[in-house]
Amino acid sequence: MATTFGLAFLAGILSVLSPCVLPLLPLVLGAAASEHRLGPAALAAGLALSFVAIGLFVATVGFAIGLDAGIFRTGAAIMLILIGLVLMVPAAQTRLAVAAGPMSNWTESRFGGFTTDGLLG
Repeated sequence: MATTFGLAFLAGILSVLSPCVLPLLPLVLGAAASEHRLGPAALAAGLALSFVAIGLFVATVGFAIGLDAGIFRTGAAIMLILIGLVLMVPAAQTRLAVAAGPMSNWTESRFGGFTTDGLLG
């Protein structure tokens, strides 16, 4: 189990270095570094852990309940197309922002309010 978790963690770290992510790394890492000196490390650890968690969940639970990988690919492709369409149409961006507003407010009130000012530096 420990070996599997270690390999999954390594795969998550390597996912950050995929070709489609590399052009975005300077922007994202710069923003993380501007928040705190350990921001880039926290960002990389968070990405790796999220990839590991999702991968292990899909691999174990998905396999146990008989989910097909094709369903995930189709669902991901549909989501990418929809997000691309929303990004191309400014009116759709506005409507999505308005529709997601209540959920955003709930999330901010429930989990927000965290700041790094004075805590780590």
